[in-house]
Amino acid sequence: MPHFRHKGRKPFGDGRVASNPHFFALAHRDWRRSAGKGEERAKPDQSKRHSVRNPAFAAARHGFAGDGGGSPQGAAQPRTLTGVREVSPQVFLISRPALDWDGVRAYLEAVGGTAWLDRVRGEGEAGRAEGERLVEFMGRLCYRSWEVGLNPNVTRIREDTDVYLTNILRSGHGSVIEHANYTFVLLNVSRVATHELVRHRAGSAFSQESLRFVRLTDLPFEHPQEIREDPELLAEAQELLERMEHFQVMAADKLGLDGEGVPFHRKKEVTSGLRRYAPDGVATSIGWTVNVRALRHVIAARTDPGAENEIRRIFDQVAAIMVPELPGLLGDFVRSDDGTWSPEFPKV
Repeated sequence: MPHFRHKGRKPFGDGRVASNPHFFALAHRDWRRSAGKGEERAKPDQSKRHSVRNPAFAAARHGFAGDGGGSPQGAAQPRTLTGVREVSPQVFLISRPALDWDGVRAYLEAVGGTAWLDRVRGEGEAGRAEGERLVEFMGRLCYRSWEVGLNPNVTRIREDTDVYLTNILRSGHGSVIEHANYTFVLLNVSRVATHELVRHRAGSAFSQESLRFVRLTDLPFEHPQEIREDPELLAEAQELLERMEHFQVMAADKLGLDGEGVPFHRKKEVTSGLRRYAPDGVATSIGWTVNVRALRHVIAARTDPGAENEIRRIFDQVAAIMVPELPGLLGDFVRSDDGTWSPEFPKV
């Protein structure tokens, strides 16, 4: 084993292991960097890449130091981890608009528009999504177009809901589709993706899992395709994540967060500090409420070929849920083989 030297520290080696496993990791990194100078590094044995390459580091990961003789008597044993949990993004639609039809009837009776209500609540029409009914209601309210004769400027009306909604999209009357709001939970999405999602604040509300309060006990993660396709890079990435996972658990144990009587404010304070040692790629959950006008924009923008890979796949799922949900408001979207969703009416 080579002698390591880190800034301002004495060398160590010959069976002696640094008591601090994170100092060891830094020294090990410096040695690997210097090993590549002046001569080509030997190609790693791929059959061994998925294990921690140095037995001393393996010892440090499991809470003891030395030459393999075991842990000191009486020392607390930190929890150990079995490997990085690989995940993929999932999308759940959890909330839709719901009309109070008694209130709708009371209003229409007051303005003389009950013919529309009888038509849309009739046989064969009751199954339409209430988000689309809400948009139609607001559109007809704008022009008092419940039926002919209520507005002397209106001599004919579009009775078919699909025709009516298509006209709203074609004419760019986007304000009325802002009334319909839907709520999603995005599970196992990276904080890379959520940093991009929250830029779409207009017409949206967000509630994200807080790593100030939620302590990490593992680092669920999805490797980018470019890394998956290279066995050496994938093995390096796995090892890096395992080190970071170990630090989360080891630090929480060492700081006594699970001890009896530890106040919550102390747990919150330490948890907030530990999140700084988690990668942006760690999987998280976020709740997102969005109106349909904003949803149209985000689907088009975030499934575009120029968008980031993960968020493209997330919004491919969103579109696959919502286009059948709202055929009258999103049915103009067409999906290409590469996952791009393009609207016939882009400016609504």
